[in-house]
Amino acid sequence: MLEPIITAFLKKHHLLTLATSHNNIPYCASCFYSFIEESATFVIATDVTKTRHGKEAIENTHVAGAVALETKMVGKIQGVQFSGEFQEANEQEKKAYFKRFPYALAMQPTLWSIKVTYLKFTDNTLGFGKKLEFFASN
Repeated sequence: MLEPIITAFLKKHHLLTLATSHNNIPYCASCFYSFIEESATFVIATDVTKTRHGKEAIENTHVAGAVALETKMVGKIQGVQFSGEFQEANEQEKKAYFKRFPYALAMQPTLWSIKVTYLKFTDNTLGFGKKLEFFASN
């Protein structure tokens, strides 16, 4: 289970950077997300037939990403880097996404989930360079 401070950080934010790769060439995209604490899962909307990151995530389901607080004050730096498995979202995950972004229903997006396998949280508010790690249990 994630530390409460990590979950609180992720629930305060709404935009992640998703990193994918194809033929060893990396790419990244920004995506709105909902985070499900109980399963350590990000839920995003993307069209896997039209977007580069979507096509690459379907081909290589091992993805990575980051969520960061934008600040120039070193003592306030906070951010998450993660890796996980990209897959089609289930009904519970879809409900969580639409609860957070109800206006997205009108667009009828296809939703996908990223099951976190590893996560590192950097939080300089707890001390310079303080890091907390999470490893998913199988």
